[in-house]
Amino acid sequence: MSLITEEQVVLDLAGADRHEATRTLGERLVATGRCTDLDQFLADVRTREETMATGLPGGIGIPHARSAAITEPSLVFGRTSGIDWGAKDGPARLVFLIAAPEGGGDAHMQMLPKLARALMKQDFKDALLAATTESEVVRIVSQEVALDAPAGATAAAGASGAAGAASATAGSDATGAASGSVATATRERRALNLVGVTSCPTGIAHTYMAAEGLENAAKAAGHTMLVETQGSAGSKPLSAAQIAAADAVIFAHDLPVKDAGRFAGKPLVDVGVKKGISDGPALVSQAEQLVAEWDADPSKREAAAAAAATAGASGGLTSKVEEGASTATKVRQWLMTGVSYMIPFVAAGGILIALGFMLSTVALGDQGPIEIVKYNLKPGDPLNIAETFSITSLTSWAALLFVIGGAAFGFLVPILSGFIAFAIADRPGLVPGIVGGSVAATMGAGFLGGIVTGVLGGLVARWVSGWNVAKGVRGVMPVVVIPLLSSFITIGLFIVVLGRPIARLTADLNSWLTGMTGASALVLGAILGAMMGFDLGGPVNKVAYAFATTGLAAAGASTEAPQLKIMAAVMAAGMVAPLSMALATTLRPKLFSEPERENGKAAWLLGLSFISEGAIPFAAADPVRVIASSVIGSAVTGSLVMIFGATLRAPHGGIWVLPLIGNFLLFLLALVIGIVVMTGIFIALRSREANLAQVEATATV
Repeated sequence: MSLITEEQVVLDLAGADRHEATRTLGERLVATGRCTDLDQFLADVRTREETMATGLPGGIGIPHARSAAITEPSLVFGRTSGIDWGAKDGPARLVFLIAAPEGGGDAHMQMLPKLARALMKQDFKDALLAATTESEVVRIVSQEVALDAPAGATAAAGASGAAGAASATAGSDATGAASGSVATATRERRALNLVGVTSCPTGIAHTYMAAEGLENAAKAAGHTMLVETQGSAGSKPLSAAQIAAADAVIFAHDLPVKDAGRFAGKPLVDVGVKKGISDGPALVSQAEQLVAEWDADPSKREAAAAAAATAGASGGLTSKVEEGASTATKVRQWLMTGVSYMIPFVAAGGILIALGFMLSTVALGDQGPIEIVKYNLKPGDPLNIAETFSITSLTSWAALLFVIGGAAFGFLVPILSGFIAFAIADRPGLVPGIVGGSVAATMGAGFLGGIVTGVLGGLVARWVSGWNVAKGVRGVMPVVVIPLLSSFITIGLFIVVLGRPIARLTADLNSWLTGMTGASALVLGAILGAMMGFDLGGPVNKVAYAFATTGLAAAGASTEAPQLKIMAAVMAAGMVAPLSMALATTLRPKLFSEPERENGKAAWLLGLSFISEGAIPFAAADPVRVIASSVIGSAVTGSLVMIFGATLRAPHGGIWVLPLIGNFLLFLLALVIGIVVMTGIFIALRSREANLAQVEATATV
């Protein structure tokens, strides 16, 4: 079966745009009997291009599609004077139309990587540009791009007679020798160039620790490694040259990698971000093994290239939801995606409001916070800050900060809802999710309403997206039909049926939180503190953190809202474990190994910065003692912060946002007490172990 014939070569391809040029190429398939319905095939090609442009750097276009209108795998080649095919570096000169039957097995998968590899060869492109006849093009292409023969066909197609047998024998010997050589080579350890990407929902803790863990593990193994940290402050992407030079890639992430297609065709180790912190050497070892396997079996590279070539674009917005995960895991990942996109709004809004209150207190005394909450942006209002702002007035600056912070806070529930829906249904979920979250906030349903509209909007949008509609409707589905129907169903159902009971539940929850005193506040603080100290940045820790950050949306302009106390308790508790381990290594260094003492030095800064993961190296080495003491110490701190009434609007920052903490001296006291409790418990447990080991050693002697 020939992929390309002379009739499927157009040496002077022309057209007003790529769609007209694609039609010209498609007509050649009709002429050779390989396409039964040109319009259907072109519609399938256009649908594929709407997902991701098929123009490649270097003047290449590869429009392609599976289609029921195609009878056999085919290539059509066109050479142009320059037609825009969507590549950023300029128009396409060489165009390959790739056509595969809808149920044509893996032919499509074979053609894309083989053609892509061929197009990476400059001599291949130069030969096509210089070709003068259709037959010359067919010869050039056929040498590089051909479908694999069915199993057994190669042997049957061998030359007959003694010469053929001798040739086959020689080929077999050569193949065996080559295989042995490759196997030997792959067993030999060589220095690798590795690249990686790390990310976590908040983009602060795991992201950078995982990067450091991977870099250190690679260095220890004799390799070089560059890591792109996709954190909350953005990232400096790895260059194309750095990625191209890499032997393998390691992704350690809890949010999907931005522009993951850059790493296509490389051996890939893909794990959660915590693995990058605790299992760096194991991940590097996996990368070494993958490189060896791919060197020995090039078909693995072909499969990876094929999968990457047909993958859709991420579009920059990402959410990590594992397809094979359990329902409970998926729900957690949906919620954490919403929280991760919401956190920057919480941070900006909360800090600005807190700074506004601080300045207003300086300017107006204790009545300052009460006064500046009256400022707004209503036209004609005497307290419209846009009309009354004075550059020399401290009150004006305080009001300006408050108004901007309040505007940021106004997006908390819509963003939470919108990106929960996005995690479920991708882009189609954004409209029902964001609008539904806005309606939930308007109805007083708060973050609980935002969670409900996010999940409901995502599920409805995914359901509508899956409808099998007529070909003529496909083009308007993502733009009109899906947002229209999913928004109407989601928001209509919420307003009429779900909104009022959820609003009442939210009001009851706020009333309960507001009424917390004494034992109830102590218990809640202890529970949240224990959760923060249990898995040090893991799922349980993130649930407590998400509860605190989403609750900030209900705090409003109040300076004493219970949600602010919860945020303070959660942050203080999250600082206990790393600071306690740092203190323990300082007080009793002989109880720790040299690497642990070095980790203890780093844990000081990590703990002060509210990065609970600073204690993970200790927990990985001694999980029972570290976790047991961490849960107790963190619970003590959480309960004391609640009792002391410390407050916090910033969702992160640790000691660096100390000026924004209400009753900060009591906050520090609660933190110190928790650190002392955990440190004492851990040292006692570790000392007991050391004493028992010494007794056993003495008895043995």
